[in-house]
Amino acid sequence: MTIKSHSESESESVFTGLKVLDASTFIAGPAAAAILADFGADVIKIEPPGAGDPQRRLSFVPPSPRAEANYSWHLANRNKRGMVVDLKSPSTTEVLKRLVEWADVVITNFPHGTREKLHLDYDQVSSWNPRVVYADITGFGDAGPDAGQPGFDLTAYWSRSGLLASTRDAGAPPTVPVWGSGDYMSAIVIYAAIVTALYRRERTGQGDSVGTSLLASGVWSTGTLVAGALAGGTPFELHDRTAPANPLTNPYRTADGEWFMLVTSPSHWPGLTRAIGHPALLQDPRFTDIEGFVRNSAALAELLDAAFRSRPFAHWQDVLTRERVTFSLIQTPEVAAQDPQLRANDIVVPLEGVSGLEYTVNSPVNLRGVPKVPAKRAPDLGEHNDEILAELGFAPAEVAKLRAQGAIPGTTRAEAA
Repeated sequence: MTIKSHSESESESVFTGLKVLDASTFIAGPAAAAILADFGADVIKIEPPGAGDPQRRLSFVPPSPRAEANYSWHLANRNKRGMVVDLKSPSTTEVLKRLVEWADVVITNFPHGTREKLHLDYDQVSSWNPRVVYADITGFGDAGPDAGQPGFDLTAYWSRSGLLASTRDAGAPPTVPVWGSGDYMSAIVIYAAIVTALYRRERTGQGDSVGTSLLASGVWSTGTLVAGALAGGTPFELHDRTAPANPLTNPYRTADGEWFMLVTSPSHWPGLTRAIGHPALLQDPRFTDIEGFVRNSAALAELLDAAFRSRPFAHWQDVLTRERVTFSLIQTPEVAAQDPQLRANDIVVPLEGVSGLEYTVNSPVNLRGVPKVPAKRAPDLGEHNDEILAELGFAPAEVAKLRAQGAIPGTTRAEAA
């Protein structure tokens, strides 16, 4: 198929006309499909019968914030059409075959072994549609002793990659990071792989099999430290804010109890000394170069601690900004959600059709001057079964037979309502 460019139709988005079959669960694969949908792709999400994708329940699993709206589901599945099909039923194979023939992109995260049983492996899918871009995500990759192991972002992305061991203070045990964050990072990787393959297909006419793993994304996120280890580098000890490796990159607390992150360099040291009211520190022989900052880190951290504790954050915001010293208030997610910078840059956007949920988080991929599709609610379970089956050419009698065989639910969403 040929995708119209934005110049050909100003009312269309980048991927208008692109057809995506989202046969994935949880977060990473569905979120990648959601980014494609943000740019106009027609995404059909298929779910198993019963409770559907487990992602439907993640908004209500601790430590997810307690809310009435199913915000997590809509975040990763907005702007999609939804089907319920039982891929374990032999009667479903023809439905899956027609969906694959319809699609430009197929996304799955079923583990190796399971995907073959469900007819969702690349060999089967590409035999039905040689031009398809097949994208998959695994926990630990396609090869090696752990290729068949299940992986979640907390295990494969955070724990196995070295990232979690490195993001804690000295003396503190490992903690539970923001779960789902590794999935959303991996979604960007899958999206990039899909777009790369689509570009190659435009040039060659060939489909492709692309993918990543949570482990690969985690190691990429830990890249500086892992690359340093590969170079035989000697790591610094875990961070200790009272004696950090670099006191110019360290969190500090203000008189009104706020925490902020200071991230500056020796070249900005003169401005920092003026900001804290101690310009004489420029003559202090302990702090004349980076080696001195490191060697005397505990003394400088103590000095900065005392200075920043003496005034409220508003004061430091003013003087540090004036001196062009880089810093940021350490905001909670609740404060960040109300940050005007997010709305000014469409980092959060209105969400249509969900009671009690007016906004959602936008995907971070933007083409300046090219609109995204307005964010609309994620589909109800099996909401578009009849609509999509009709588009695929199934006659009413064939649909009735599929229901009788248990391949699809026995009632439509409209009938259930």
